[in-house]
Amino acid sequence: MNEQITHQEQITTESANGRFKNSFSSWFWSSMIAATVVHFGFFASLEFAEPPDLGLNVEPTAMIDLPPDVALPPPPEAIARPATPVVAPTDIETDITIAPTTFTSLSVDDLPEPPGEVEVDISAAPGFVPHTVKPAYTNAAEVMRALEREYPPLLRDAGIGGTVQVWFFIDENGAVQNQVVQVSSGHQALDDAALRVAPVFRFTPALNRDKAVAVWISLPITFRTN
Repeated sequence: MNEQITHQEQITTESANGRFKNSFSSWFWSSMIAATVVHFGFFASLEFAEPPDLGLNVEPTAMIDLPPDVALPPPPEAIARPATPVVAPTDIETDITIAPTTFTSLSVDDLPEPPGEVEVDISAAPGFVPHTVKPAYTNAAEVMRALEREYPPLLRDAGIGGTVQVWFFIDENGAVQNQVVQVSSGHQALDDAALRVAPVFRFTPALNRDKAVAVWISLPITFRTN
């Protein structure tokens, strides 16, 4: 009985497989047609943008006149090669001697006179004079009174001051013999006042080793309001 049921189930299964195999072709083609229809419908629903106009507006090329041809100068002439040296036909004696020179043969009678000392007026213009000890002024109180006395009243009342750099020429005794403005204060009245104050200064003599010498030195003279 069980064998009959098993045989019957086998027949039924073979019949279902056969029916599926027979219907495969129709299912396959139906699926392909449906997929094609769906794709065409999808692409038909899309809106394709129109491509932009890529035309270029090119301006016409401007024509220019070419410059005239320039005539090039001819190349310089080639430098001539130096001539080949030629040996002179004159015979030169090979027995040439130079007389020996000794200190005893030299005469000192014909020597020129040594140059004399040239005197230079150092007081004429500021310049450097060799010295080992600088001069120093010794009358500060008197100089302050001279500054107050010579200060131009108009500039002092207006609160205008300034500094004048002055060259001093000091002799061997420390006295001021000459004064020159080196750097101006910017006000002529202050410069003139500084030159009036300069002779009031008293200095110790400048020394070159142990000898007093006249020298030029530069000092500032300042006018200021209290």
